[in-house]
Amino acid sequence: MNSIYRSTTGKELIRRWCLDQLAAWPVPHERKTVTAKGAPTHVVLAGSGATTVVFVPGTNFTAAASLPLATALVAAGHRVLLVDVPGQPGLSSGGRGLSGSRLSWYGAWLSEVIEKISSEPVMVMGHSFGAAIALSSDSPRIERLALVSPGGLTRLRLTPTVLAASAAWFLRPAPTHSARLLRAMLAPGHSPREELVDWMTLVARHARSSGAPGAATLPARSVPRLVVTGEHDVFLPPRRLGPAVRATLGAELGVVSEAGHLVVEERPDHLTTLLEIPGRPTSDAPVG
Repeated sequence: MNSIYRSTTGKELIRRWCLDQLAAWPVPHERKTVTAKGAPTHVVLAGSGATTVVFVPGTNFTAAASLPLATALVAAGHRVLLVDVPGQPGLSSGGRGLSGSRLSWYGAWLSEVIEKISSEPVMVMGHSFGAAIALSSDSPRIERLALVSPGGLTRLRLTPTVLAASAAWFLRPAPTHSARLLRAMLAPGHSPREELVDWMTLVARHARSSGAPGAATLPARSVPRLVVTGEHDVFLPPRRLGPAVRATLGAELGVVSEAGHLVVEERPDHLTTLLEIPGRPTSDAPVG
């Protein structure tokens, strides 16, 4: 099986960045690796609340790149489990083609992970590709989904600005190009964290990025789903995502103000409130 990493050195550099970020994280936590669908899967466990929240990051992201959200979730009183998605850069399997590019595989993978790491019901929060994975899981342990800028429901909007920034990031990896791409994914006027710029530069230099996830495969079992996107989401703007959410999930889209596609970076404290409001879309910005 091919690897997403361009070299063993690059794989180790990405692994070391993740381990260093987790080691510096002041929130008490533990790490473990489980095998699901044959793929070694790295999990970070933090917090000790009565409610367990499983977070599934999006394309090119990892638990170690999602610590602002994890910190907010723990501070809100949740037990938090952060998974690294196989086939994405991070601490899980770097095997390319594990899933055959099928969201159904990823859904089954997440179900197996949940079975192995929690004996209690869980809420799952997924971002972008991670939300498409969450939608595709039929785990009986999932009691609610919080889907943040979910992929798998409609095609992404690819503007000339995003295409130019993505091409520069991919073809000429450098911190300036990583920052440019991240700014395109944030709301106007927002600047990316230095750590995130470093991460995206490592990914561009040492890993092969995956494409869009395709259509989510919804399981027969229905669970309450709460769906939000950023007011300024460049890939999934409210005008595009709202009708798809309504048609596919029978839900209304909540819109988060002062946020772009990286809502998990920009409004982590707001996202924690989604878990306190069962079944109600939460908007603090108008659907334009």
